[in-house]
Amino acid sequence: MSIVRWNPARELATFPTDVLSMQREINHMFDHFFRGGAVDDGSLGTSLWTPAVDVAELDGEFQVKIELPGVSKDDVKITMQDNILTMRGEKKQEKESKGSNYHRAERSYGSFQRSFTLPTNVKADKVEATYSDGILSIKLPKAEEAKPKQIDVKVK
Repeated sequence: MSIVRWNPARELATFPTDVLSMQREINHMFDHFFRGGAVDDGSLGTSLWTPAVDVAELDGEFQVKIELPGVSKDDVKITMQDNILTMRGEKKQEKESKGSNYHRAERSYGSFQRSFTLPTNVKADKVEATYSDGILSIKLPKAEEAKPKQIDVKVK
């Protein structure tokens, strides 16, 4: 066994690439966690995806907006059961044309499902959904007993 002289400058030369590699691994770990186990391994296949959702509560209704770019309205199903709003659907991958040579594919495809438990009862028969420019908007009117009532206090 030969003795090798330690040169700190040699280790510093690889420092930036080591840091970038560690940052890449941490980003991959957080992406994996926040996408519910979906992994982007750089392949050109389909992957799981979770569309972004906004849920807001107004005086008389809840409003839900979900981003679904590239999804046909016919590929989305909305159900309301036991105060649970569920939106499910699928973003279908475009047909690959012959002669195409992809260098990178970052768009996600596949099935999705988002469910939310609403804190109060809603009028299921009055729920409205509209779809415009890749945004699905759902209005869920609150049931009368769920709306806050103001009680006047009388002074004697």
